[in-house]
Amino acid sequence: MKLLSAQQIQQWDAFTMQHEPIASINLMERAAQSCVDWMIANNFIQHNIKIFCGKGNNGGDGLAIARLLLEKGCAVIVYILEFGAKGTDDFQINLHRLHAITTHIHFIQATEFIPAIDSNDIVIDALYGSGLNRPLQFLSKEMVEHINKSNAKIISVDVPSGLAIDKSSKTNTVVKATHTLTFQSIKLCFLVAENANFFGNIHVLDIGLNADFLPSTNSVFEIVEQGLVASKIKARKDFSHKGNYGHALLIAGNRGKMGAALLAAKACLRTGAGLLTVNILQEDQSTINNFLPESMTMNRAEKISFNTYSTIGIGCGLGTNDDAKKLLNNVLDNYTNPIVIDADALNMIAMNKNLLEKISAGSIITPHPKEFERLFGICENDFDRMNKAITLSQQNNFIIILKGHYTLIAANGKGYFNNTGNAGLAKGGSGDVLTGMITSLLAQNYHPLDASLIGVYLHGLAADLALENQSTESILATDVIDSIGKAFNYLKD
Repeated sequence: MKLLSAQQIQQWDAFTMQHEPIASINLMERAAQSCVDWMIANNFIQHNIKIFCGKGNNGGDGLAIARLLLEKGCAVIVYILEFGAKGTDDFQINLHRLHAITTHIHFIQATEFIPAIDSNDIVIDALYGSGLNRPLQFLSKEMVEHINKSNAKIISVDVPSGLAIDKSSKTNTVVKATHTLTFQSIKLCFLVAENANFFGNIHVLDIGLNADFLPSTNSVFEIVEQGLVASKIKARKDFSHKGNYGHALLIAGNRGKMGAALLAAKACLRTGAGLLTVNILQEDQSTINNFLPESMTMNRAEKISFNTYSTIGIGCGLGTNDDAKKLLNNVLDNYTNPIVIDADALNMIAMNKNLLEKISAGSIITPHPKEFERLFGICENDFDRMNKAITLSQQNNFIIILKGHYTLIAANGKGYFNNTGNAGLAKGGSGDVLTGMITSLLAQNYHPLDASLIGVYLHGLAADLALENQSTESILATDVIDSIGKAFNYLKD
């Protein structure tokens, strides 16, 4: 599913009006009706409702919502921010329609006209929509600050006022919505952590925009959809054998960090690798053999025969001592197939950025935001970090998996957001599991981008399915591993 810019969203409206065809005022009516239907379905009409409108089309939506609610007998008062300029044509039409049925329309021209808001009121925010391109100032900012202090339930129409669609609003004043009723598709601004306090619960309302527009427009970002991932999973043939599914080498674990190696190893096998060898300290080989007898082990001091392995995963719990640095250099100097680089391996590369040039083509690096900044420099905000990841994926031959609630996979100048997973993954070991899963998929000869998309999606889906027996508080990384099989079956079904 493509994530559109503010300009593209306006173009989608225009395309629909041209090709349906439908007048803009009728499309606005359709959007308003979808909001009212949602409010009725969710019991938000048995309250005093205060609707705050700007004079653009978002405000026009608010006026149409007010009229539809009044026609259902709701107690509605409308407040319009007044700066002396005329509203858009559709705003003016809806204002004229509203004047015909109510006198409860007030214009806010200065701070003293801002009304009191009771905590039991329902506030509808229709001040500014997706077209906003600058921070709120003066009276608009005061109005939003007042709404935020009210403790009332706040419903934002399309986008919370003050929130930019496709750039950072980190330092801006933004409505803190309880619910956001966004039209037709999810917006990029809802996928970044810095905006989490603004949009509340997101509800995507279908307002019938013409679907033929999407194939005709290009987007840097998209959301990975279940059907896409399911279509990429290869069926295992009845007469196949372990050699058909690759031999993965995991270089992981160190003193006090054996858990990382164990988690990555088990996740690798659960995701389907035919063979697995774990490169580990000699004294820990028995631990791997006892915990996971399906895997093989090799002494860390032993020379690696690189042509034996289909792929390598390196970094989980590896440490950053001199021996670890020599091992990483050895891999980067001598192995030419795509590999997975995580955790301590990334930290060692951050200490010597010349190593970035040695990463083999098609490899996958899996930093969390702090690791990303150690590698590539401090970022001012989430949008800066995302855009840097996209640019780096154009400049380099590796894929960047930037981990987060909506993990971003940056590859060849495009960004793919994953929408599976839950807060239960915010625990130690989750990243080790992901590394093991992606390493397994590379070993099975999946294309690196497909391995990234499938691995991240399955990882989150397994965590979601683990909630059948656990809570977000109680999920462990081992629970995620135990649900990998369920995740595969879910996609196959």
